[in-house]
Amino acid sequence: MLSAESAAVVRATLPAVAGALDEITTRFYGTMFRDRPELLDGMFNRGNQASGAQRRALAGSIAGFATALLDDPDTRPDTLLDRIAHKHAAVGVTDDQYTIVHTYLFGAIAEVLGDAVTPEVAAAWDEVYWLMAGALISREARLYRDAAVEPGEVWRPWTVVERRTETPDTVSFLLRPADGGPAPRARAGQYVSVRVRMADGVRQLRQYSLSCDPGGDLRRITVKRVAGTAGSPDGEVSGLLHRQVREGDELTLSAPFGDVFLDERDESTAPVLLVSAGIGCTPMTGILAHLAAIDSPRPVLVLHADTSPAEHALRAETRELVWRLTDARAVFWYERPGPQEPGARTGLMDLDGIELPEDAAVFLCGPLPFMREVRGRLLRAGIPARRIRYEVFGPDLWLPGAAA
Repeated sequence: MLSAESAAVVRATLPAVAGALDEITTRFYGTMFRDRPELLDGMFNRGNQASGAQRRALAGSIAGFATALLDDPDTRPDTLLDRIAHKHAAVGVTDDQYTIVHTYLFGAIAEVLGDAVTPEVAAAWDEVYWLMAGALISREARLYRDAAVEPGEVWRPWTVVERRTETPDTVSFLLRPADGGPAPRARAGQYVSVRVRMADGVRQLRQYSLSCDPGGDLRRITVKRVAGTAGSPDGEVSGLLHRQVREGDELTLSAPFGDVFLDERDESTAPVLLVSAGIGCTPMTGILAHLAAIDSPRPVLVLHADTSPAEHALRAETRELVWRLTDARAVFWYERPGPQEPGARTGLMDLDGIELPEDAAVFLCGPLPFMREVRGRLLRAGIPARRIRYEVFGPDLWLPGAAA
């Protein structure tokens, strides 16, 4: 835990550091990538850098960790640390990279804050950094051990055995290990990283949820083509997968990771509530498929919102899986309803009139504004925050305020 001396310094300087974090992280990434361009090859996603999402996520995690140390010094912020550790393991982060990050991050802090960074201030924030880094290193070592891989050596070739168009901008890829070995253990709701080589020779990666039951030797990912908005570029990885990858091709996948998953060992009879919007349906379909595969008796309620039935990926499969379960039902909302789903509701998701199961394990995935709105409604409906688990596609910009 943070020493009393450092805690006093961090408390006094947190407003100034937090207020400058955007500038600090901008300078940090710019300098680090200038000096270490190899880190952009297969480690950092260029789209997240261009949009600023990675920078904001780093700033939020630092501020969130420091705040947690001050507000509750006897408890580590495990939710934040677990989320980051899984993301790091999925891209193969290793211990030595924390030293690289430390060098450039603290160089950026000194440049931005100048004379305000006294030796005492530097020492206090150095303690914060290494407390966070040490906790992450420990968690990542455990994740690598559980995945039966060497630290950072998470990659394996997989063969595409089927490519299926789900919607005009969504494609599913069914895969099996190219080396003929067994598929690694995965849990329903987890994700893998996909690493591909771009036209300029640089490898880029992106995480995709497993959208089928992970219990067999096949895996499936469902990829939506990402169109750039507000000045951000189109998704490089999703675009390449849509344009180029066909049956018989090979893809490089990481071992499965992710701290949001269905744990059948815990409260195996509790109801399950799956709430999603858009391509956020993919981990929900994986969870639903697993429940169907084990013939689970758990009550299941599926709530999904989308633009239209034609744009709702895995819609027919979701209906089929609900039908296979003994106690499950689904409610869909569409901004533009169509004849494919005559019983669907019109407009955005509205929980009024929806009977939410008591003591449900809740899984939430979709655009951030959607998740913030729905999570608030679930809390007002009496569902405890600890029972609501969520998945964010990309850097987690929500986590520091997730317990609010």
